[in-house]
Amino acid sequence: MKRFKKIFSVLSRIGISCVLLYFLSRQVNIPSLLESMRNANKPLLLLAFGIYSLNYVFCLVRWEMLLKAVKVTLRLSRVLSSFAGGIFFNLFLPSTIGGDLMRTMDLAAYTKKPKEIIATVLLDRLSGYVGMVIVVCGALIFGWRFIEDRSVLAALIALCATLIFFLMVLYNNYLYSKINNLLKSPNAGRIRELITNLHEEIYYFRNHRKVIVMNIIISILIQVITPLVYYVVALALGFKVSILYFFIFLPIITAIALLPISLGGLGLRDATTIYFFAKIGMAKDLAFAMSLLNFFFIFFFGAVGGLIYVFTVHHRRIQPHQASSVCPPRP
Repeated sequence: MKRFKKIFSVLSRIGISCVLLYFLSRQVNIPSLLESMRNANKPLLLLAFGIYSLNYVFCLVRWEMLLKAVKVTLRLSRVLSSFAGGIFFNLFLPSTIGGDLMRTMDLAAYTKKPKEIIATVLLDRLSGYVGMVIVVCGALIFGWRFIEDRSVLAALIALCATLIFFLMVLYNNYLYSKINNLLKSPNAGRIRELITNLHEEIYYFRNHRKVIVMNIIISILIQVITPLVYYVVALALGFKVSILYFFIFLPIITAIALLPISLGGLGLRDATTIYFFAKIGMAKDLAFAMSLLNFFFIFFFGAVGGLIYVFTVHHRRIQPHQASSVCPPRP
């Protein structure tokens, strides 16, 4: 039954992505879209591709830093193998959650330290959200005059409010205890235990302020990359507009694409890109082309991640004596 549910879940997300792409294809001029992609400035696309590649370098460095903070010391090649697998599975599993789950399972089984690995992956994702909100706040300060649509402002405020809530739950003992008390139902035992373990592990990072600060700095760099890549791709397609629009729209688009209702955000990301950039006069076929070209970057690195994951399969075999030797106990 559980296996059937998993298969149904994957198929439903594939179906949603296909339906979204179908309806989008009916709303745009396909010949014009293909012509725009063919005539795109190739040097600028190559520049965008190079900038985008930095995203994975920074993400890998950020995660490895968190692993070292919880005394999980592994070879960079071993961390890269799990990280590459996460990138690969992001293409087929719902949103980035699927990739996070796979790299968590991979290293947790190898190191025999599931709570620590889960904490690093969760904090890795959380620091990314912190970086995104900081970038959003900067965009609001410098680009306030560009926000004419209240729905855009409401979405940006919602992003900030959601982050503040999660940070308070995870780092404030009083609020955490209140939330935990709400889970008194016998059926919530496992959920309550999971939240307790995660809170304890993440709370541990309060004593590693340097690591947290460095992670936030790296996260800001990562969150700057995506709008910058989209901006360069837009220039390659011949569309020129203030770069501040990209720093305002892309965090919203990214947050929506993270919803686990489509396959790797495909279709959902494209629909929201068309919706928001139409507000500043970008033709639907150009917005769709911009989104598809960025998806090509995602797909390329996902495929490379899959190759790394496959060719390093012997490094991922569970070896308890080696796992214990590379993971000294936390003091």
